[in-house]
Amino acid sequence: MPDAPRLTPLLSLLAAPYRALRSHLDRWLFQLRGAESGSIMLVQRRIFILPSPHGLTYVVALMLMLAGSINYNLSLGLVLTFLLTALGFNSMLHTFRNLAGLKISSGRVQPVYAGDHAHFTLVIDNPGTLERFSIGVTRGGKDAVYTDVPARQAPTVSVAVPAPRRGILMPGRLTLFTRYPLGLCYAWAYVEPDVRCLVYPRPEAEYIPLPLPQAHAGLGIAHGAGQEDFSGLRSYHPGDSPRHIAWKAAARGQGLLTKQFSGRADTELWLDWQATPDALGLEGRLSRLTRWVIDAHAAGLSFGLRLPGITLPPEPGNAQHDRCLETLAMFQIGEKPHGNNDR
Repeated sequence: MPDAPRLTPLLSLLAAPYRALRSHLDRWLFQLRGAESGSIMLVQRRIFILPSPHGLTYVVALMLMLAGSINYNLSLGLVLTFLLTALGFNSMLHTFRNLAGLKISSGRVQPVYAGDHAHFTLVIDNPGTLERFSIGVTRGGKDAVYTDVPARQAPTVSVAVPAPRRGILMPGRLTLFTRYPLGLCYAWAYVEPDVRCLVYPRPEAEYIPLPLPQAHAGLGIAHGAGQEDFSGLRSYHPGDSPRHIAWKAAARGQGLLTKQFSGRADTELWLDWQATPDALGLEGRLSRLTRWVIDAHAAGLSFGLRLPGITLPPEPGNAQHDRCLETLAMFQIGEKPHGNNDR
């Protein structure tokens, strides 16, 4: 088209006002505010209400009753029609009031592994004196959970969100809804709590022996029958001391393994990126390191982690376990969360 080059600058000029107008409409009409921190109060302007499918059937039935009563001059029919109409409006009021005034806040969420479901906890606080019944919470219209909210109490509900990949996961926009008391109306409100779940890399399913300890300060590794430093695991042989059996590894179905110790105190167990093969790729190497972190922690070892540009010195305990898994989860992805665009 000959006029296409002339239209391009015009469309570019109109694009920015269009995006601004659409963003304003989204915030005003659909309540798309993005993630909100702190407590979220369900005030009047946040709640939407429409007739449910049963409510539409109810309206059609009322219209037929009204037409029939007028056509046949049935006074009692008109009285019944107006009575049922008043009942419908009263039901609408109670459905709206069942959500209005609730205060929503988020609880703590535990880290999960990629491929699992993160369970986000919502605290639904009812500061008023009216009991609220059959409050549903859903994400994307799937797997709704329901709870009753007594007066002046704050029950919790757990919403499961898939965690397909490592990093930071946010729950996205959640919908609170109700059809109480008669199911004639559907009232709902959107909330998007500013809460994050840390998603660890999925540990490698196959058991891979831990790497051997490395010499400290350039000294040679001394292997012997000493009892000072852990130097790895080997298959169980009859006659091995029960105190040296890795019982936690056996409980995970890895068979009987015996802990080996070196006779010197100058060795360190490093879980090194360079000890993983390049053929695994980025995610595969992180999965193997995750498996090693879990196994080393389960064996009660002191271990360190080496990644390109990152070094965590060897330490024992739960804090080191969590620190290493968090480092693996955030490796080369920064702080950008995922999952919050899923509507």
